[in-house]
Amino acid sequence: MLDTIKQFASEFFVTGDPLILGAQVSIGLSMVAMVFVLTYFRKWVWLWREWLTSVDHKRIGIMYIICSIMMLFRGGVDALLMRLQLAMPNSEFLQADHYNQIFTTHGVIMILFMAMPLMFGLFNIVVPLQIGARDVAYPFLNSLSFWMFFWGAMLFNVSFVIGGSPDAGWLSYPPLSEMSHSPGVGENFYIWGIQISGIGSLATGINFIVTILKMRAPGMKLMKMPMFTWSVFSSCIMIIFAFPILTVTLALLFLDRFLGAHFFTLDGGGNPMMYINLIWMWGHPEVYIVVVPAFGIFSEVVSTFSKKKLFGYKSMVFAMLIISLLSFFTWAHHFFTMGSGANVNAFFAISTMLIAIPTGAKVFNWLFTMYRGKIRFTTPMMWTVAFIPCFVIGGMTGVLLSVAPADFQFHNSYFLIAHFHQVLIGGVAFGYFAGLYYWWPKMFGFKLNEHLGKWAFWLWNIGFYVCFMPQYFLGLDGMTRRTYTYSFDMGWGPLNLVSTVGGFLMGIGFIFQVWQIAHSIKFREPDVSGDPWDGRTLEWSIPSPAPIYNFAVLPQVSETDAWWEEKERSAASGKPSAPIVYEPIHMPKNSAIPFLISALWFFAGFGFVWDWMWLTIPALIGVGICMIARSFSYDTDYYIPADEVKRTEAALKGAKV
Repeated sequence: MLDTIKQFASEFFVTGDPLILGAQVSIGLSMVAMVFVLTYFRKWVWLWREWLTSVDHKRIGIMYIICSIMMLFRGGVDALLMRLQLAMPNSEFLQADHYNQIFTTHGVIMILFMAMPLMFGLFNIVVPLQIGARDVAYPFLNSLSFWMFFWGAMLFNVSFVIGGSPDAGWLSYPPLSEMSHSPGVGENFYIWGIQISGIGSLATGINFIVTILKMRAPGMKLMKMPMFTWSVFSSCIMIIFAFPILTVTLALLFLDRFLGAHFFTLDGGGNPMMYINLIWMWGHPEVYIVVVPAFGIFSEVVSTFSKKKLFGYKSMVFAMLIISLLSFFTWAHHFFTMGSGANVNAFFAISTMLIAIPTGAKVFNWLFTMYRGKIRFTTPMMWTVAFIPCFVIGGMTGVLLSVAPADFQFHNSYFLIAHFHQVLIGGVAFGYFAGLYYWWPKMFGFKLNEHLGKWAFWLWNIGFYVCFMPQYFLGLDGMTRRTYTYSFDMGWGPLNLVSTVGGFLMGIGFIFQVWQIAHSIKFREPDVSGDPWDGRTLEWSIPSPAPIYNFAVLPQVSETDAWWEEKERSAASGKPSAPIVYEPIHMPKNSAIPFLISALWFFAGFGFVWDWMWLTIPALIGVGICMIARSFSYDTDYYIPADEVKRTEAALKGAKV
């Protein structure tokens, strides 16, 4: 009996690696510390009422962002471990299997569990405020989306210390991801962690399309929407068409593993290339799903800090919509070397070159917006300006990769790694950092410290170029991606060492960002105006942080930059605004069901991972019961009385009530 328990424990818990043992200890201590703090300060009820059951889009957005920052730390540590392994030839810092797990989890976490939630967090915080809405179209679904993402991310991350992480790459190509090559539970964690969080992503896409189409303030026609809202709309179009492909693909892979199907195994009549086509039918739109909202952020930041209308508004809108369409016709450029044939390669090479046109046109729009503008180099503007040369280099190397004959040289080399990070860090990370700095006062009512922010900015940017520029040359010199170790005679040591130094500079930049947040919380300077940047769109017309109902009175919109035009009219007329007549405001009630459904999905997924039907079946039954309970819930909303709205507005504006 004792031997059976020991054998089970050795299979259940990851053992034998000092780094993983240290992680297990730190995770345990962190959980104990959180429980102690919540108990000591008696915050359990507050946590449940104010956050875990909240359907307020602003709080959901903040929770997304907190999770994203945690995942940035986890994925960043993975990156630094890889760079330490590659810093010197013949290094034995990591074992080969551990290295495979790290590059797999690094890619998944950074794309799906860092970039996506940071994007969704900004969606939630900004879009309803920009379009003059009091909430999203489906507040309950919005809460469910977050908690599905959260529990899916937790299911994936727990594999690090329980069962073992996946090790077949961030896209898990067969046959590496099939039972023949990955007989452990790591790939099951991969499948179900992504599947559960993917349900939340798809629901978010649907929710925000409906919100943008149906919840805009009176007078805000489509061509008067802020550019960030347009970028969210374009991204959500891609989400609702791309994520079902991912869901089906991973479901087929799980059937291969769980029931012995042969969709992607040659010995049973399947075809691994079908998986690669399907995963990239999702994977390449996914790149644009996360980068297009960053384009919207840059548009808002450039316009605000240049004190000018965005140049070429209509061309920017059409460019985003064209990108949304063309993103579904470029997937095969990821495997030009797979023998698809000259005609197929030519088609996808041309489509890849075509999508560079609307993408590149945006750069000119931003530059012309800045031309003769009154530019203020705040931290959001600095991140935006830094993005432009970085993304231009990434775009140029992307065009090189789109040339099929040249791709035979670049394919699977570190040239590709450098290009991919150039686009995703220079485009996505820099963009979301700019948005985080820009809208931070609206979230929390105070700005982040500019001095520490500029230190973080320079460390990130210098570290980025030091890290990834050498990798272009390593790729041209023959170093392939997923290289675990190399010998002295390859000549790759010096450039890898320089790249590792750059990686640690970015890590120090992240530490400065954490310091910046802690310092700003301690020495906060409240934003009493609600408009600290002299902004142009509606979110700056209300107090910071916004009240639960956002707008006491729904705004009337007649121009693109609605708030800027309103300020200009008020300054020109010099007349006091008309007295406000408040009315009761309809709002949704909090609900515990999204949290419970998602937690039950976590247990169902955990059961699927270990083939424990005794856990999966009751959990799925619980999901069904929660859905039935929701369908019979009629007391789901309430009204805030007009007098309470009036008192709240007076208090927010500093008046005596």
